[in-house]
Amino acid sequence: MIRVGIGHDTHRLVEGRPLILGGVRIDHPRGLMGHSDADVVLHAVADALLGAAALGDIGELFPDTDPQWRGLDGGVLLTEVMARVTQAGWKVGNCDVVIHAQEPKLTPHKPAIRAGLAQWLGVPLTSVNVKAKTGEHVGPIGRGEAISAEVIVLLQAAGDL
Repeated sequence: MIRVGIGHDTHRLVEGRPLILGGVRIDHPRGLMGHSDADVVLHAVADALLGAAALGDIGELFPDTDPQWRGLDGGVLLTEVMARVTQAGWKVGNCDVVIHAQEPKLTPHKPAIRAGLAQWLGVPLTSVNVKAKTGEHVGPIGRGEAISAEVIVLLQAAGDL
């Protein structure tokens, strides 16, 4: 048995915050604004996993109205989500990520993001793909005002090979 989930997240770029994407800190003068670390990649992956397993979404599990989640590291969030997905009897088959950012250029960072995701998801590197797209200077992404991520994951029942 298999299931597919889709995740999405968007945050504004602002001064005075670190830029963290897929758990990787990227040297850039602006970072993403959010209640947590605002890692759009890890948040979108977590939502895709939760969706595929029919376990809700990160807004329900880690609401931004709850002060205990302020500054939450996306890796901690993803680790908790993976524990829930595993406990529900699922394992990751593959994960495909698209990061939308006009700046900074992400090609040099994609291998580290991919490797980190493979580790968090408990899959071989060949089961994770990371792509980066610009906004072609259109809309909030294209104007460099925000970064977003879209993710699709395939889950398999843990007993299936």
